[in-house]
This record gives sequence, structure tokens and C-alpha cells, in this order.
Amino acid sequence: MSSDDARRVAFLGGGKMAEALISGLIRSGGRTADEIMVTNRREERAQELAGKYGVTATLDNAEAVRWADVLVLMTKPQDIEELLHQIREHVQPRDRVISFAAGVRTSFVEKQLPDDVPVVRVMSNVPVMVDEAMSVISAGRSAGEEHLAIAEELLGTVGKVLRLPEQHLDAVTATSGSGPAYFFLLAEAMIEACILLGLSRDVATELIIQTMVGSAKMLRDTGTHPVELREMVTSPGGTTIAAIRHLEEAGVRAAFLNAIDAARQRSLELAQGGDDDQ
Repeated sequence: MSSDDARRVAFLGGGKMAEALISGLIRSGGRTADEIMVTNRREERAQELAGKYGVTATLDNAEAVRWADVLVLMTKPQDIEELLHQIREHVQPRDRVISFAAGVRTSFVEKQLPDDVPVVRVMSNVPVMVDEAMSVISAGRSAGEEHLAIAEELLGTVGKVLRLPEQHLDAVTATSGSGPAYFFLLAEAMIEACILLGLSRDVATELIIQTMVGSAKMLRDTGTHPVELREMVTSPGGTTIAAIRHLEEAGVRAAFLNAIDAARQRSLELAQGGDDDQ
């Protein structure tokens, strides 16, 4: 749970992920609407969030920083330096900073802020929009148990949270961060295959989505290794093994390994570009 002096939360950036977190916090009772402020560059979007959730909205990041105890940086990576310059003189050592900027290391954020401001870095993913996110948090140099606990409290309203050292976040970015896109690509391909076989798009979509939801639920709820679950479906000489043989011959497994490694390498490149220490 958060401490009594970390109630007021400001989301600097009002995109879809910020909205999902705001919704989750209010719905779970983690925060009341009057304990949340959100900023956005567009007044129309700011007022939309204020009207929908009853939170305070502003176009002024500095105003939000002065008001809040917890600062959640929801800006895009390419905009993070500009945001940090805007708020630097208003941030106090007592403030808690939680950064969602993908590929931006805590050391970079810390350098732009006053000394000893605690920074926690987050890598989450788009299922935050349906309360099924996988979020990973890492502590910066000045962040401790209290600050990680606050991040866990906020993120726990919209999914699962895991703590890892920051050195692992490039791998996390390549797997769970980008992972939903791989999953959606697979769904797209399987739906197209259904259509090739003569099924309507509506039927194909329902078949594949429910198959994926059910399969994911089996993985999560049974705790059984994926190999064992696959073998449950794979009868000797049957249709499934015929399909899997083609997938293996096409190098699908190796393609996933190479693709995820490429994503990790790209994450490393982006991090190096934004950190003078690298």
C-alpha cells in the first residue's frame, strides 16, 4: 500500500495507457478522482478525461508536478527530455517519479532531475486496457522499497507486476512489451488461413480468438509446461502433427528466437542513444 503522503498522483501525459491506469485506480478504490490529476497537450483530450473520470485535468505539467506526490511520466520516449526540462525546477526530493518511457533508463531521468529524486522505471504492455497487463518495474539509484511498493500498487489495478533489475528490461521490452504484437500477428495469420479454407471472416475471427483465450487460460491456470499442453493436442499421425511439421520446416521457432533477439537489440540501441553513460 502507498504511504499517506503519496496519495496525490499526476499523470504527465493523457494517452490510452494513462487512461487505463486512471480507470483502474478509481475502479479499484486505489485512489479517488480528487487524488488524480492528468495533463495533456490538447485541451480537448484533457477535458475528455476530466469529464469521464472526474479527475482534474490541466495543460500545465508544472502545475501538476507542484500539486502531486507521485509523478507518472507517460510521455513518448522522444519527448521525455523536453518534459523533464519543463518540470525539473518544480520537482522536489520528496516526489516519487515513475517513468513509462520505453527504452529510457533511470540514470537518464535522474540526471535531468534534482539529486536524490527516486525514479522507478516501468515496462508494461497494451493489455493494460483490459486489466490484463504484464508490468515489470525496476528501481533507480535512489529508489527503495517504498517507491517500488507505490508502483506495484498503481500497476496492480490493471494486471500483474514483477520486479526485476533494470539490466533485464531490454529483454522484457522484447518479450512482454512487444509480445502482444506477435500474438496479434499470429491471430491475423490464423484468421486468414480460416478464410482460405472457406470460412467467413466473422466465424474465423470467433474461432481463433476463443481458441487463443482458452489456450492462454490453460497455460496460466494449470501451470503445465507448454510442451506438455502441445503434446496433449498432438496425436500420432494426426492433423496437428502434420501442421507442426510444416511450421518447424518453415523455421517458425527460429524466426521467433531471431525476432525477439532483434527487438532486444533495438531496445539496447534506443537506450544507448538516450544515455550518455552508454
